[in-house]
Amino acid sequence: MASRTVRVRRIYESPRDDDGARVLVDRVWPRGMKKESARLDDWVKTIAPSTELRKWYAHDPEKFAEFRRRYLAELESPDAATALAELRGRANPDGLTLLTATKDVPHSHAQVLADLLHPSTSFHANP
Repeated sequence: MASRTVRVRRIYESPRDDDGARVLVDRVWPRGMKKESARLDDWVKTIAPSTELRKWYAHDPEKFAEFRRRYLAELESPDAATALAELRGRANPDGLTLLTATKDVPHSHAQVLADLLHPSTSFHANP
């Protein structure tokens, strides 16, 4: 079986040739980002954490373990499970890049998703 490449990047970074499918996984459109500049293949809002969870977490790294636990529970809902299965289907040898607007990508829901899709995935910033 071929290796699947899953990357997590900020949407504000320029697209790269090795991105593969580019999928925005935030619930809200990123501030200041023009849709044509994003070069997205898809925007999967249903996979993002609930507004309540996102507000509770407030991107506090000390809460990340609990955020991750709660987010994984949310991903068991039927809509989220369907969206996760679709993302799994896109994680092929051509690659999948999960995009988010968050500044702290390693402590984000996008990283949790990437870990589910490919456990050895980590945040990849532009060099």
